[in-house]
Amino acid sequence: MIWFYKKSSICGSGAFMVTVLFFFLLFLSGKAFAGPRDEITVSAAMSLKDVFEEIGEMFELNHRNVKVYLNFGGSGALRRQIQGGAPVDVFAAASACDMDELSAKGLIVGESRRSFTGNSIVLVVPADSELRIGSFHDLLKGGVKRVAIGNPGTVSAGRYSREVLKYLRLWNMLKDRIIFTENVRQVMDYVARGEVDAGMVYVTDTRMRPEAVKVIAGAPEGSYGPVVYPVAVVKGARNEKLAREFIALVWSDSGRNILSKYGFRPLSRGDKK
Repeated sequence: MIWFYKKSSICGSGAFMVTVLFFFLLFLSGKAFAGPRDEITVSAAMSLKDVFEEIGEMFELNHRNVKVYLNFGGSGALRRQIQGGAPVDVFAAASACDMDELSAKGLIVGESRRSFTGNSIVLVVPADSELRIGSFHDLLKGGVKRVAIGNPGTVSAGRYSREVLKYLRLWNMLKDRIIFTENVRQVMDYVARGEVDAGMVYVTDTRMRPEAVKVIAGAPEGSYGPVVYPVAVVKGARNEKLAREFIALVWSDSGRNILSKYGFRPLSRGDKK
């Protein structure tokens, strides 16, 4: 009887463990099948990186079965990707002209377009710079060897920077000193590491590394076109409903609060284009 009791206990324990293992595997299987059912890809200007990462997390919290893939870069480069057929659902640019070009080619859903925030251009130098730079015109001083801006052909901040320098009649005199970058954050990196003597970025970018760069001056009013960020659903989006909901979140009070937190200038809700 004692032997039988022990044998029975061992067998019972084994059966119990098998049962537990079965339900554990079933749980894992359920978890696997409960993964994201939908996904959207959002291509956004590099200057929006911190904002859209936070908004993307909020969107996923509100849509438990959705994965948001974020793709950042210069607005012009992202536009060309979309023109080349990249599978993008939402496009957010740092200038109206890139969105206008997609619109002209019928590559966005026109009525989904919204202008949702603004920015401004500033001149920065390394925080520990010993050069006496107090204005844009001081870039002409002999000690200034390298000035970084985004590539005007692909980076909106670069186009605005070129406008400013042309307005101040500095472009031709500084052309040999200018270093072009792939995006505005790369300008910040170059300045922060002291690899260039000065750079031109959005004022919002300077908030990311206040200890590493010093703002010297803001670009004069009227020296460049308004920095307005439009967002729209890309034509042929894999999930247009989710794309529209993402834009709605950007445009919501929550989205606007996030934009303000990172120093962006909110636009009036009546400014749709």
